[in-house]
Amino acid sequence: CWVARGRWRLSLPSFQLLRPKTLDEAMALMAKYDGQVKVVAGGTDLLPSMKQKLFTPPYVLDLRGIGELRGIRSGAGGGVEIGALTTLSIVEHSPLIRKDFPVLYEAVKTVASPVLRNMGTIGGNLCLDTRCLWYNQSLLWRKSCGFCLKKDGDLCHVAPGGKFCWAAFSGDTPPALMCLGAEIEIAGPTGTRRTPLSEFYVNDGIARLHLAENEIVTRVYLPESSAGWRGSYQKLRVRGSIDYPLAGVAVALKMRAGRVEDVRVAITAVNPAPFLVKDADAHLVGVVPTEEIAGRVGDLAASTAKPLTTSALTPEYRREMVRVFAKRAVMAAAN
Repeated sequence: CWVARGRWRLSLPSFQLLRPKTLDEAMALMAKYDGQVKVVAGGTDLLPSMKQKLFTPPYVLDLRGIGELRGIRSGAGGGVEIGALTTLSIVEHSPLIRKDFPVLYEAVKTVASPVLRNMGTIGGNLCLDTRCLWYNQSLLWRKSCGFCLKKDGDLCHVAPGGKFCWAAFSGDTPPALMCLGAEIEIAGPTGTRRTPLSEFYVNDGIARLHLAENEIVTRVYLPESSAGWRGSYQKLRVRGSIDYPLAGVAVALKMRAGRVEDVRVAITAVNPAPFLVKDADAHLVGVVPTEEIAGRVGDLAASTAKPLTTSALTPEYRREMVRVFAKRAVMAAAN
């Protein structure tokens, strides 16, 4: 850090930039510099954190030169495949996504600002670091507070009586993708594996992801069976643009003759991981959605949310907005 005109300005730590042109080359570089590499795609999450000295890797692996990881196309077994390096703005402006997967379209268009969506990628949005008022600060600020459990300290300022990190996962696209039954492909030193997105996250502000240091998320798969589901995404943030969600709810409905045939509801930004809300189908499947029924789903979503003081808004308000947004999202998707 250095002082300029009375304000703190942050600079990046020194590192060597690695720029592979193929996925195989990227995996070889990760093996060569095992445990010393941070992967960057758009850089909208990692680079600010590096300026805050949350990460000081000797090597940064820039994936942007790997063309095979870009684009939206039909999958080999039906459905849609999205390369992990596809920018959020490309996903947002895809006629296919807007027509067949509206809940994803609604979520993507709320991410940050148009400028950041031009840089940020779908893969990067899935792998965001968790966020907390005590963590996402400059080194000087964190040092003055004695650091925290997530970085350099042994105390959680949010819940000082325990040893669990409550930093919240704050991505917008994961709950929408989970509602669509999305799967992701992960490349590692022994090949690739495919896993449901709903099983990718760890409910721990530190561990975050089932992703090893030598693995890279390469693709997102949307099943053909989810095409045409109605959807809605509702997001709470302090400012109407730019900000991360402080609470978010995604709803996807499969409708037939005005009645719900299938439903998925997911929440984000109120737990260390995004979650599918259990038992929403028990209230909605087979019925015509009403305000009363949608309110019951809101109650379920609110009971799944466990917000603490990780953001500028109170936990009570964020939990209540999950209730309100779930109800609104159900009615918006149904109509």
